[in-house]
Amino acid sequence: MDDEQQRPDHGPLAGFTVGVTAARRADELGALLQRRGAAVQHAPALRIVPLADDSELMAATKQLIDQAPDVVVATTAIGFRGWVEAADGWGLGDALLERLGAVELLARGPKVKGAVRAAGLTERWSPSSESMAEVLDRLLEEGVDGRRIAVQLHGEPLPGFVEALREGGAEVVGVPVYRWLPPEDLGPVDRLLDATVSRGVDAVTFTSAPAAASLLGRAEERGLLPELLAAFGHGVLPACVGPVTAVPLQAHGVETVQPERFRLGPLVQVLCRELPARARALPVAGFRLEIRGHAVLVDGELRTVPPAGMSLLRTLARRPGWVVSRADLLRALPGAGRDEHAVETAMARLRTSLGAPKLIQTVVKRGYRLALDPATDAKYTTDA
Repeated sequence: MDDEQQRPDHGPLAGFTVGVTAARRADELGALLQRRGAAVQHAPALRIVPLADDSELMAATKQLIDQAPDVVVATTAIGFRGWVEAADGWGLGDALLERLGAVELLARGPKVKGAVRAAGLTERWSPSSESMAEVLDRLLEEGVDGRRIAVQLHGEPLPGFVEALREGGAEVVGVPVYRWLPPEDLGPVDRLLDATVSRGVDAVTFTSAPAAASLLGRAEERGLLPELLAAFGHGVLPACVGPVTAVPLQAHGVETVQPERFRLGPLVQVLCRELPARARALPVAGFRLEIRGHAVLVDGELRTVPPAGMSLLRTLARRPGWVVSRADLLRALPGAGRDEHAVETAMARLRTSLGAPKLIQTVVKRGYRLALDPATDAKYTTDA
């Protein structure tokens, strides 16, 4: 087939199901995934305390206005804007801006710098790398002993940042912008956990460390943590927007994939590259068969397959070219009981879904087999 002449009319993620744990910008991430063909299972693993209702943020803001810090570190653009808007709502906006204008204001990266300037302020310094490590190095080089440093927190852990400042003798004041709490409705999270441990999703995305920690914590509460970690180790791809987000998963020995640029778009691009590369592709009956999460590509044409049919197909694909007995196929069908007729029914539907009945051969009195192409049959059957 000429790839240039026959481009697929489906996206690179067609046939795959992706779990989204984000609370903030979840719709944006879901839309990016769906535009590329993915089915999305949304399960916010946490909820954000509204800034206007956050008594801790109000208290921290009043404290900074009353007792001036030497340095303020702004870490996220959305967090800084939200902080100023919340202060305006409390009648503290002008006092906060006046205070911030009189201290050494550091902005982590260009986006934060833009938010600072939009508020009518000017940062003292900003690293082009957007690296908190570079911010920390600058502060420690200047000397922090005896200095009062306010750090705008945003729900993400800052590994070693606050600790290093305190070890250097600084008084650190946390400004808790966007605090996280467990979701009020745990149903979507539990459904995503069940789908993950049963390999009903192909990937789970994380855009914040608190979301990763929350999902792990809920799995532990339900006694599913070992199964979740096993799924992330084999069968379900954990994808994080950046290294800080991955920290809770790495603490449990989970390896994750991450984009080079810590943004939603590059995160989706990583999935577009990784998931198709992990799909099983076989030459069967003159066709190229690519087995994805809930669908199959037959010579590049997307064919949706019912769950029972996917279970049968995956069982056959474990030993391509070999005969698989009806009894073994029956065990692969959830809830089928002992009636081998269920295999015949599911197999008929599978063949119809694939649109090419010759892909699967019936071997009389023995079972079924994938009709692996003769030229490759020896290789695959030897590997099996």
